[in-house]
Amino acid sequence: MESTGTTKTERSSADACASRTELPQRVDVIVIGGGIMGLASAYELARAGQSVLLLERSDLGCGSTSKAAGGLRSQFSDEANIRLGARSLETFVWLQEQRGHELDLLRTGYLFLLSEEEDVARFEKDVALQNSLGLRTTMLTVEEAHALSPVISTDGLIGAVFNPDDAHCTPEAAVGAFAHEARLAGAKIATKAKVTDIEVVDGAVAAVTVARASAADQHPSTGSERRIETDHIVCAAGVWSGAIGDMLGIELPIRPLKRHVAVTEPLDIDTRAMPFTIDFSTSFYFHSEGEGLLMGAPEVEDTWEFDLHTNPGWLEHLSDLIEARAPDLDDVEVRAGWAGLYEVTPDHNALIGSSPEVAGFHYACGFSGHGFLQGPAVGEVMRDLVLGREPFVDVSGLSLDRFSAGELRTELTIV
Repeated sequence: MESTGTTKTERSSADACASRTELPQRVDVIVIGGGIMGLASAYELARAGQSVLLLERSDLGCGSTSKAAGGLRSQFSDEANIRLGARSLETFVWLQEQRGHELDLLRTGYLFLLSEEEDVARFEKDVALQNSLGLRTTMLTVEEAHALSPVISTDGLIGAVFNPDDAHCTPEAAVGAFAHEARLAGAKIATKAKVTDIEVVDGAVAAVTVARASAADQHPSTGSERRIETDHIVCAAGVWSGAIGDMLGIELPIRPLKRHVAVTEPLDIDTRAMPFTIDFSTSFYFHSEGEGLLMGAPEVEDTWEFDLHTNPGWLEHLSDLIEARAPDLDDVEVRAGWAGLYEVTPDHNALIGSSPEVAGFHYACGFSGHGFLQGPAVGEVMRDLVLGREPFVDVSGLSLDRFSAGELRTELTIV
């Protein structure tokens, strides 16, 4: 993926610096996970005056964040997700316009293409909810949708939904921006630092054991372990959060789901003028990436494994979807591609909360494909949960309690 934000050289330099960070004996809060969720949490907590240590077992953003499509939207069916998406978008804009971080952020909107009557009826309700919360989402005719995204075929479409304020940006650049801001706020960031154990005393978090990589092998090993005392842990380890929960006997019901992304060659059309376009019935989507397009879609059969190998058969499936919905792009060559992992919960909604069983353990994971776009706002929420304050949005319904109570909270607008 091309990026006009943080370069690979800059990222490597930042990670090398983080890998040499000296581990303290004690901090107020330890954040586990160096993706957008962990970095945003570390930034907000440090800005609030907490001593913060972020631990990443590999390099910053190397997990699902760096493999995300970079979409930033507030179009959801769940009010909490709408608020989290809208608040995060404000922060991404602030990072670029006020703090000077080049995120390659384009506010060209999100366009959902609809071909089923039941989807139109449901989106109409969602639009009403979003409008009541201050969003400018509107229902469009097929002709209006085609004018916004002229490469699409309108065959079978009966309507569309559009929010002009939604956007997309470069995930790697956002990682670099939040890491920079977190360090400025006073947070310590350590990479090549794997959590191997969590100590609980009298029902509360007491310490974390960390295996640190040597400068020679760059891989954490038990021979270089360090115990760090803390009162709070924020688990933001994405699809790998289950292993952190297991250390405490807390089940975080998250499964890995493979998703592919492809980037095309440069095209002779103005791709940057088109919105992030999604064929909702198939989840085929595309948006600008440099002078080309970034495209994605589910596999024919879901792969629920920790598997990042690309499947050549997926490109054939993608080609079929392109031919059906954007036939003008059917002959475009793919320049690059990769596979990443969604962190999926049973109801496709996030896990956000604080454990009643282990005091001081807080979690932000299981975002089921919309974690990158909600990261900044969730960072604010985690800050408030740690400090015992009321977050700007009610996230009580996203805690683990909903599963034990049998009260699933399903998000319907998933891609």
